[in-house]
Amino acid sequence: MTDISSTSAEELTSRRRDLRRKRRGRWLQTSWQVVSMTGLTIGVVWMVTLPDWMIRDPRQIVIQGNKSLSSDMIRAMMSVSYPESILALRPDQLARQLEAEAPIASATVTRRMFPPGMVVQIQERHPVATVYVSPSSSLTPNRRFDNLFATALIDENGVWIPYEKFVALNQSQQLPALKVIGLQEQYQAQWVSLYQAISRSPVKITMIDWREPSNLILYTDIGTVHCGPFGSRFAEQLKILDQMRELPDDIKSEQVAYIDLSNPDMPMLELAPGKAKPLKPSNE
Repeated sequence: MTDISSTSAEELTSRRRDLRRKRRGRWLQTSWQVVSMTGLTIGVVWMVTLPDWMIRDPRQIVIQGNKSLSSDMIRAMMSVSYPESILALRPDQLARQLEAEAPIASATVTRRMFPPGMVVQIQERHPVATVYVSPSSSLTPNRRFDNLFATALIDENGVWIPYEKFVALNQSQQLPALKVIGLQEQYQAQWVSLYQAISRSPVKITMIDWREPSNLILYTDIGTVHCGPFGSRFAEQLKILDQMRELPDDIKSEQVAYIDLSNPDMPMLELAPGKAKPLKPSNE
């Protein structure tokens, strides 16, 4: 009996010791969690309210990659309330805002902690032509630039830029020299290949009349050119046009109404009043 009592007492003492150890461990764990959460909360509040991580001046926003658009104008388009915490700003949202409100192809906004601020990297959208509308149904050689109203600009990828917005943001920049009349947004895919061909052509083209889909008209340094409907042979038409710089000896330039390239295999000179003369390229 003495051994049994002694053993039972020792077991009880060990159990009590284990229980005290477990309670102490749980208390330490709970205390550590409370301390950690309190420290994290204090740290977050400290970081948000820390003056060094606040944007107080537009000059803390660094603009990179801009050429036509001024840095001050880009900063003004960003929805930033000064002063504002850097951590409260949403870079992706600010980037989308710039792409939507300005002729910017892409924008990347990143936070900068030391020194505090933001860095905005942009790639501008460069228009290559001005889109016009004309109240008249036809253009004459002497009055072809009269009564034209600019409505938009377009870049080489067919992206439209509203005229008023572009002028407001680029007051010191001239409009593209190339004019396009009658361009519709549904022609975007065709515009890409058309402009690529024009940009590679040695013939200077100043205006495109696309009001009639069945007859694309070009105004060039050689003369007015009727191309017929735009198609896969357009680049070939421009190549033939370059070969037609020299008129036959018996024809004067003022006699030519327009050059007809609707059939590239048989270019024609339309002479006033209404006469046509077949013409071969100068290199044949």
